[in-house]
Amino acid sequence: MSPAALPNAATSPPSTPGRDRVKRPRGPVVVDVEGTSLTGVERARLQHPLVGGVIIFARNFESRSQLKKLCREIRSLRKPRLLICVDHEGGRVQRFLKGFTKIPPMRDLGRQWDEDVLGACQRATELGRTIGIELREVGIDLSFTPVLDLDWSESSVIGDRAFHSDPRVVAMLARCLNHGLLLGGMGNCGKHFPGHGFAGGDSHLEVPVDDRALDAILADDAAPYHWLGETLLSVMPAHVIYPKVDAQPAGFSRRWLQEVLRERLGFKGLIFSDDLTMEGASMAGDIVARADAALGAGCDMVLVCNRPDLADDLLARLQWKRPKGFDKRLGALFRD
Repeated sequence: MSPAALPNAATSPPSTPGRDRVKRPRGPVVVDVEGTSLTGVERARLQHPLVGGVIIFARNFESRSQLKKLCREIRSLRKPRLLICVDHEGGRVQRFLKGFTKIPPMRDLGRQWDEDVLGACQRATELGRTIGIELREVGIDLSFTPVLDLDWSESSVIGDRAFHSDPRVVAMLARCLNHGLLLGGMGNCGKHFPGHGFAGGDSHLEVPVDDRALDAILADDAAPYHWLGETLLSVMPAHVIYPKVDAQPAGFSRRWLQEVLRERLGFKGLIFSDDLTMEGASMAGDIVARADAALGAGCDMVLVCNRPDLADDLLARLQWKRPKGFDKRLGALFRD
C-alpha cells in the first residue's frame, strides 16, 4: 500500500512534537523528502513500518531555522524516532552552506599531513567536531563520513574527497575526524567499502570495475576499515564489482560483507547500502530485487533516494525479517 492510499494521508495535519507519535520499531529503509517541509503523503510514508531513516539533501535546506523545524517534525512522527542522515563531508559534498562552516575537501588534510602530521590530526578533529555540533544543533543524527577511499588519482567521483593515497594516513586522519564527530555528538560512517578510489567509473552512472586481487585490496584500500576497529560505527559498501573476488558489486556480495568485512576484519557496526537508485545498483534488478540483494548480502539498511515512486514500490512489496542485533547496531548511531 502506497502512502497516498493510507487513510487521510494527503490531508492529515502536521504532527505536533510529543503528541500522536506512532509507536513501532524502526525498519531497514532510508527514504528522502521532496521539499523544505513534509507533505501529508510524506508523513504517511515516514510512518511506514519498514522505514527506519530519512536522508536530507540540499533541496531540503533554506535556513538553519527551517531545517531545524523540518527535523523536529520528522522526529515527532514516531517512537523510537527515525534516524536523520545527510552527506556532509566537506568540499564539493556539503549539503548545507548558508549558516554552516565551510568544510574543506579531505584532501586538504592529507596535504597538511605531508607537511605537519600533528597539525593535520588536530585540524581533522576540529573539523569533525564542527560537523558534529552544527548538524546536531539542527537535528541531524548522522553524516555519511569519513570517506576511506584511497586517492589513486583514478576516480573522478572520489577525487579530493579522499584524504590521501597512503592507507595509514587515511586511517589516522579518519580516526581523528571520527573523534571530533563524537565530541560533537555524532557517529560516523566509513565509505565506500572496500574502496572506490581505484575504479575510474562513477557508480552513479555506471557499474565500475576494479580487477585487482583480494590480497591487494586488503593490503591497501580495505586496510583502514581494519585499523579503525570499533571506532567505526557504520559502513557503506561501494557499487563496484571486484571480479577476482565476486561477480556481484560489494554492496550485494555476501563474500565482501560477511566473509571479509564481518568475519575477517571484525566489523560489528551497522551496514548501509549506497543509494539503490544509482546505476551501479541496476544489475540486481528492480528496486525490490536490489533491496533483497543488499539485505541478503548483509546490509542492515538500504537507501532509496530521489525516487519516491520506487520507495513506495519497495515499501509495498519488501518482505523483511528483523536480523539479530539490528536494533543495537542502529541504536549506536543515536547520540541522545
